[in-house]
Amino acid sequence: MVVRVERVLYRARQFWLALTAAPHPAQLRQARRILSPALMRLFERMTPDEQAHALRVLAAVQAQGARHPAVLQAALLHDAGKTAQPPLRLWERSAIVLVGAVWRDASARLGWGAARGWRRPFVVAAQHPSWGARLAREAGASPLVVELIRRHQQPLEHPPQNEFERLLLILQAADDAN
Repeated sequence: MVVRVERVLYRARQFWLALTAAPHPAQLRQARRILSPALMRLFERMTPDEQAHALRVLAAVQAQGARHPAVLQAALLHDAGKTAQPPLRLWERSAIVLVGAVWRDASARLGWGAARGWRRPFVVAAQHPSWGARLAREAGASPLVVELIRRHQQPLEHPPQNEFERLLLILQAADDAN
């Protein structure tokens, strides 16, 4: 197994941003303009660092020229499924980052079953898209937003064939960059 230094550095930067991030009030006002009150309540359940990440993803989506309301909402809510569990502790986040840097498929392979014990961070990482899709649907998100959230970690095996797949690629690129 080859460990790519740039991947480890990327993950370390991402981890540091997660520890120190908090949303700016102007960014929160922007989120309120994009999300309905019910969806904003879902966004507000996320930890401050998750909110800051979502706002960076939103900015990256917009920088790609995307204006479709569904992808803007999905950018803000793509990690909302993490609220289905208590927030991950520092050692759990570290485990995801470190194991993911050397074993890219770790969350996928370790992430099934109950979110308990040492597997909890991997289960949250793997299952939060489906949990988030359910929460967004319950909060009144459109079917397109729900499906973007559900599939935000599933790579396409082909070039985009339709509008949904084009929006999904935009969301995934923005999430990967942040």
